[in-house]
Amino acid sequence: MKVYRSLEEYEQGAKTVATIGTFDGVHIGHRTILERLKASADEVGGETVLISFHPHPRLVLFPENNPLKLLQTLDEKIEVLRAIGLDKLLLIPFTKEFSRTPSRTFIKDILVGKVRIRKIVIGYDHHFGKNRTGGIEELKQYSEECGYVVEEISAQAIDDANISSTKIRKALQEGDISTANTFLGYEYPFSGVVIEGEKMGRKLGYPTANIKLDDPLKLSPADGVYFVRVILDDFSGFGMMNIGKKPTMGEFERTHEVNIFGFDRDIYGQHIRIEMLQYLREEKKFHSLAELVKGIDGDKEASLRLIRSGKFDK
Repeated sequence: MKVYRSLEEYEQGAKTVATIGTFDGVHIGHRTILERLKASADEVGGETVLISFHPHPRLVLFPENNPLKLLQTLDEKIEVLRAIGLDKLLLIPFTKEFSRTPSRTFIKDILVGKVRIRKIVIGYDHHFGKNRTGGIEELKQYSEECGYVVEEISAQAIDDANISSTKIRKALQEGDISTANTFLGYEYPFSGVVIEGEKMGRKLGYPTANIKLDDPLKLSPADGVYFVRVILDDFSGFGMMNIGKKPTMGEFERTHEVNIFGFDRDIYGQHIRIEMLQYLREEKKFHSLAELVKGIDGDKEASLRLIRSGKFDK
């Protein structure tokens, strides 16, 4: 998949079949559209193009106190789209000026003039252009004049999936990793750099890697203890992660710390990827360090049972 980060660098192709959207999370509802996009391109011997926007439009249009957190970093989105097998991703820089582009101009100058679409596959309820006034009907209105075909993804096809990025965010914010992963179609990841912490875990017999997240706009799941997969450049294994403020140990900022099973190496400064597999319990304040250790022992045993189940083998 070739990635274009502006309209200026985009290279036109033949028999282009396109779709439009932010596709945050690229969940299984989005894949209904993307699989149809691929099938449509195959039917005409053409190429697939996803036209998307970066940064997320809501972050540009409503920057003040915007609570939106994203399901994917841009790199994660590109990774998933590449695995799906699209030919091209066109990322249009989204600015307030661009948001004022009339829908007619977007269709004629960008979709037709720049991307040169032969076909567009789009959801029945998708809107675009200034004040989101453009939609399926306007695309159909100009189709004959501009020489492209509109394929509408029906309400039933989209609604049957009963999935949205909003529902996935809500599940993650409630610690419902199972539902979030089911809706996404993959295990929710986040990445960061291993930094030095207070080294309290080592004193308890459970050394942890303290992670500084790559992107502050990436949604972090609810506070609690999780069973996770850990991926480094030369290692892949399991572990348990605590997200929260470590109330038994005192007053701390919210942290993401992972204990990696069967692993004892200095990895400060290294990039680490975490895939959330299952919620174990809420974060709680224990009455003593001995009780805390006993609680962590229980977390590890629960994690080892999940490993033995084989459910999370790849």
